[in-house]
Amino acid sequence: MQYFHTLKMKKLTGKIALITGGSEGIGLATAQRFIAEDVEHVFITGRRQQALDDALKKINAQNVTAIQGDISNMNDLDRLFDIIRKEKGRLDIIFANAGFCEFAHFGTVTEQHFDNTFNVNVKGVLFTVQKALPLLVEGASVILNGSNSSVKGDPDLSVYCATKAALRAFARCWIVDLKERKIRVNVLSPGAIDTPLLRSMATGDKNNDDWLKEWQSATPLNRIGAPDEIAKAVVFLASDDSSYITGIELFVDGGLSQI
Repeated sequence: MQYFHTLKMKKLTGKIALITGGSEGIGLATAQRFIAEDVEHVFITGRRQQALDDALKKINAQNVTAIQGDISNMNDLDRLFDIIRKEKGRLDIIFANAGFCEFAHFGTVTEQHFDNTFNVNVKGVLFTVQKALPLLVEGASVILNGSNSSVKGDPDLSVYCATKAALRAFARCWIVDLKERKIRVNVLSPGAIDTPLLRSMATGDKNNDDWLKEWQSATPLNRIGAPDEIAKAVVFLASDDSSYITGIELFVDGGLSQI
């Protein structure tokens, strides 16, 4: 008997992608996953050049370009899209992943805290996508990295939670604004994911282990998520596997937002 083997098709073959905040954590894992899924080219951004250099070594592929910049800085965004325009001329996928989070107890919130959080998480995302519009092909996929904080009441994180709720509103509006171009916009909302950002959030008398154990015990699956688990969900939303999905908020959080 003769056996025929069908090669597994890659999900992102021929696609040009942009990942903001791609130097570590979820962004880095997504870049690695995009490469594994045969993306034609992926651009990653980050504020720190050394972190980008380290990310390039970890990705270890020829079809990736790292561009230093701050998404809340309009000049940096203009330079980013000028480079993409000159090098590739189009974008099929945007993963607006860059974000900022710090604690501020209500009653002590400062204007600086508010501005820092909204400038990156809301202003930065808005103008990342808006400035990319001339490069986005018909049927492109835009994924906004939200958080289950968009629907949870997290203590000392009211400003951060508000920014993630704003992204949910962006997605609902943009699918209508962009419907003639068949551009899909979805929000991916992680829970507690083992990233440098999460580990940096331990404060006061909590060390990292205690902090992670609290998140673990609060999550129905009783564990912290891995960056690659988010990256796989991003691939789903970026690929034709989700061709009839737009405007959703996909929670990848071990069930935390459902209780």
